[in-house]
Amino acid sequence: MQIFSTYEHSTYLELAITALENIGIEKNAILAVPLNNRVEERRLFDTLHRADGVSLFDKGAAIGTAFSVIGASIGFELKWGPIYWGLIGAASGFMLGFIIDYILFKVIHKRNRQIRGKKSEVVLVVHCEKEQVEKVENILWDNLALGVAKVDDDF
Repeated sequence: MQIFSTYEHSTYLELAITALENIGIEKNAILAVPLNNRVEERRLFDTLHRADGVSLFDKGAAIGTAFSVIGASIGFELKWGPIYWGLIGAASGFMLGFIIDYILFKVIHKRNRQIRGKKSEVVLVVHCEKEQVEKVENILWDNLALGVAKVDDDF
């Protein structure tokens, strides 16, 4: 059997490996692989094939609509008329909404992304006999594994 688990870089990983060796699992049956975490920034604009759920268009469209209605209403009394002032209001409202979304995404959401959640940094693979599976799983969970899975060698 092979048992896979993920850990953060911590002393709990070392304690888990030591505990596995103490129950009779050899060193050459334990593999710890560090992961390379993403270091590049997320893209601001989505493509046709990839979307991340962040939209810089929504607030701009809503504020642009509101400003265009206000601009067209006021435009009846101004020199250029309601059409030009409606277009000016739509463009300025869209730009204002886009800038608000951009600032929120770049400043506030960036801070939240860095703070939030635990990251898997190491994958631990243990090759053991079927009789040892339950002990190994308990050791991994007791040493704060983020996730544990087992795969049967017979497939």
